[in-house]
Amino acid sequence: MKVSISVGGYAGVDPAGITEFVQAAEKLGVDTVWTAEAWGQDAITPLAFLAGQTSKIKLGTGIMQISARAPSMTAMTAMSLNKLSGGRFVLGLGASGPQVVEGLHGVAYEGPLTRLRETVEIVRMAFRGEKLKYDGKYHVLPRPGGEGKAIRIDQPPVNIPIFLATLGPKSLEYTGAAADGWLGTSFSPDHAGAHLDHIRQGAEAAGRPMSAIDLHVACGVAIGDNVRELIDARKPQVAFSMGAMGSAKTNFYNEAFQRAGYQDDALAIQKLWIDGKRQEAAERVPDEMVTQFGAVGTEDMVRERFAKYKEVGISTLSLGMGGGSHRDRMAELERIVDLAQSV
Repeated sequence: MKVSISVGGYAGVDPAGITEFVQAAEKLGVDTVWTAEAWGQDAITPLAFLAGQTSKIKLGTGIMQISARAPSMTAMTAMSLNKLSGGRFVLGLGASGPQVVEGLHGVAYEGPLTRLRETVEIVRMAFRGEKLKYDGKYHVLPRPGGEGKAIRIDQPPVNIPIFLATLGPKSLEYTGAAADGWLGTSFSPDHAGAHLDHIRQGAEAAGRPMSAIDLHVACGVAIGDNVRELIDARKPQVAFSMGAMGSAKTNFYNEAFQRAGYQDDALAIQKLWIDGKRQEAAERVPDEMVTQFGAVGTEDMVRERFAKYKEVGISTLSLGMGGGSHRDRMAELERIVDLAQSV
């Protein structure tokens, strides 16, 4: 079982500490470092810096928001960073959600799957070294009626893996049909079909084996003997995902938990959160919404959970670790890597 880590996010960052953490992860054999992009840091700038501070670990965007850039700029950026990193770049893309897309970028959250598909197709044209001539519903190149012409990106053709962060059934089917890999969240190996059945359906329709899709999923990990304390400490984050990671109308994380069998719980938690009852929302989270969607407990319990992920076909766990200093996290990461490598 391989592991990856994520950096970036919503709060301020400590560049020196993050660099030391990623360098330590590289020495431990961690597969990929993914950079978050929501409404805080962008996904590319930290990777460009880390590319010069590392030599082996893969560098992935987890994720670049398709609404924030034109597809051609996404392609140019990916190709540039791949060159600068010696071929270590992985392009992770996602549609994000309406609160960020419409609130931060000022773009209508319309046809997200179609926009994602068009972005992937244009980016792959650029990767192949083709002139960018495309006639889609949301993207038309060159722009009709103007002076533009089809332009080839002035870089050599390159093979860069494209991973998609998808949660809805149709988006998951498209991932199975077209992506090199999947960046999964709100995933439980105990309810794997809620995601993987849709990916498998898309892969089969496209004539692809499931083995063609590299399955990376987020996995919150906490190791210790006081299991009760570890579970309770993670409930606020689950409540945040259920209530804050989207609007009252559109929350893909909440919907994913619903499809896994937690409809009543997910909706109840969301309502409490939206009503401003944050503590009550966290208290409403059942233990299973923590334990079945991550790896929490003693070393033996965590090892068993890792084996469960591997059993359902997951290739890489993207670790969600607790807070603390970077040195504390490095010690915890070493412990987790040892457990994963034993599976």
